[in-house]
Amino acid sequence: MMRVLIAALLVALVGGPSPAMAQEITLKLHHFVPPVAPPHATFLAPWAAKIEKESGGRIKIQIYPSMQLGGTPPQLIDQIKDGVVDIGWTVAGYTAGRFPKTEVMEMPFLHTNALGTTLALQDYQEKHLQDEYKDYHVLLLHVHGGALVHANKPIVKIEDYKGMKIRTPNRGGSVFLRAVGANPVGAPVPEVPQMLSKGVVDGALLPYEIANPLKVHELVKQHSEFAGPQPRIGTTVFVFAMNKKRYESLPADLKKVIDANSRRHIAAMAGQNWDNIEKPGKEAAQKAGNSFPVMPAAEVERVRAAVKPEIDKFLKELSAGGFDANALYTEVQALIKKYTK
Repeated sequence: MMRVLIAALLVALVGGPSPAMAQEITLKLHHFVPPVAPPHATFLAPWAAKIEKESGGRIKIQIYPSMQLGGTPPQLIDQIKDGVVDIGWTVAGYTAGRFPKTEVMEMPFLHTNALGTTLALQDYQEKHLQDEYKDYHVLLLHVHGGALVHANKPIVKIEDYKGMKIRTPNRGGSVFLRAVGANPVGAPVPEVPQMLSKGVVDGALLPYEIANPLKVHELVKQHSEFAGPQPRIGTTVFVFAMNKKRYESLPADLKKVIDANSRRHIAAMAGQNWDNIEKPGKEAAQKAGNSFPVMPAAEVERVRAAVKPEIDKFLKELSAGGFDANALYTEVQALIKKYTK
């Protein structure tokens, strides 16, 4: 009995158990791309390593790429919410209509670069997206470097899109494709290589960074961009989030470690990372001898004019959800302009 009292007194005097004695916490991080893909290698794995280091080894993060824990990419968002996994990284648009205010960010011709658009997204999230993500502890919302059409034909005028079946990750891409006379085919990114090789689609909306690990540059020969300050069609919003109850169950000091590596603390790093990883993806296509047709500025204006009515139509559809999508669209334009250098 005396030994127990002495031990308790010693613990009280030194302020509790040492970090070495503290309980170790293991978190499962699930996502849909292979470990060789840049999002895993340059962002998710380094982020997990940083959390482990800054927690003094008290947080261990086990990463499961390529949907190793089961399910499909569209199911990831519910795996996070329901606690099937502790942390997940997925695409908001894989569950179309679930995050309608987020979809405003994915409209054609808004995106400039990953850094500027991701920084704008932080302001937008804090002001307008709290309700959409109330069931999650959001670690970061971010975008990629922007989508272009990868296909086996050059696209240099609006008529070149007509009748093409093109994969899109979200409804923002569908808005664009319908407007230019193409047929949008929604699908998660892991399905793209098979869809291209089997002729299910004629092309795909993708950034360069993910096209490289998917070997898209071996399946197509043309990568079509736009002339002007916005060379990409649009972008995709990614959700990096933690199960809310799991986060709330963490000790206060470990919450601080997570918080110090979340949202505005990592937004600039993530945005710059996604801009940087475009380069090796494009270089792979260049080494393959592929072509990079650029639609002339005058033709881009024709495309913009054709797409505007579809944007207006979709914003009206979104507004039926009880918010002013047109006002949000105008605000997003100003935010992206503010953060784009």
